[in-house]
Amino acid sequence: MQKPLIILTGPTAVGKTKLSISLAKAVNGEIISADSMQVYRHMDIGSAKIRPEEMQGVKHYLIDELEPENSFHVVEFQKMAKKAMEEIYAKGKIPILAGGTGFYIQAIVKDIDFSENTEAGSYRKELEAMAKEKGAHYLHEMLEKIDEVSAQAIHENNVKRVIRALEYYHLTGEKISVHNERETKKESPYCFAYFVLNDEREKLYQRIEQRIDEMLENGLIEEVKALKRRGCTKDMVSMQGLGYKEILAYLDGEYSLEEAVYILKRDTRHFAKRQITWFKREHDVIWLEKPEFEYDETKILNYMLKICKEKGIL
Repeated sequence: MQKPLIILTGPTAVGKTKLSISLAKAVNGEIISADSMQVYRHMDIGSAKIRPEEMQGVKHYLIDELEPENSFHVVEFQKMAKKAMEEIYAKGKIPILAGGTGFYIQAIVKDIDFSENTEAGSYRKELEAMAKEKGAHYLHEMLEKIDEVSAQAIHENNVKRVIRALEYYHLTGEKISVHNERETKKESPYCFAYFVLNDEREKLYQRIEQRIDEMLENGLIEEVKALKRRGCTKDMVSMQGLGYKEILAYLDGEYSLEEAVYILKRDTRHFAKRQITWFKREHDVIWLEKPEFEYDETKILNYMLKICKEKGIL
């Protein structure tokens, strides 16, 4: 029998956090954060992390689990999220995946297999040495020659994933993009409802700008200064998050504060647009367009509960 799962996602700053709490209380659920930044301790303001008082007694998982020095990628997310789901099911509750990282959500919903078929071997060590000697760009160009689709999907700074893609091809003779495509077509092991909260583009962009202004008022620069003092650099996965890399570049003298804020607002708008594009490509998605519900959260929640009942989740 398929286990129940509710997903609540959507672009950054759309209002997922508040709605996820109402949903969890209504369905006797607990929340797993599907966010690549909130998993880090000491990174509260820039990640728009939910505060303990906002949780209203609802248990949250995958928040404040790792130090900023740790890498966090989809494979770690999947492992940690599955463990959290087992805990939630054991209590007779429903897990709610809430957050905006589409690839993380897909990894759970489709139960994607990221195993490389073989353990780390000499070829990986060879690639790691090559990355140190010749740089990330060189490795990324290697990937482009054998698997253009993956090269477009993986940023060259994400050396770990570039190496994985090269290694997978070396070991199996198959492009990792082909493997991933096959995995995403799999049937889900869950009885799920996949909600995407959305708003009019202009309103969303206004909210993004307002949120960034609030982050700066609330001490984002001080937060990044503290991380810099701790030894965090732009090469770390944690410091590549929006809000952190721009302010760090300002602190390192690469930009003026005005330029850093301009870039942060622009790139966050672009990020929200990419998130929406990603969710539009996903199957079985139920869109919650806020204007259609007259921005009434009770109406949105009631609609979600109705869908969950129809799907046999509740």
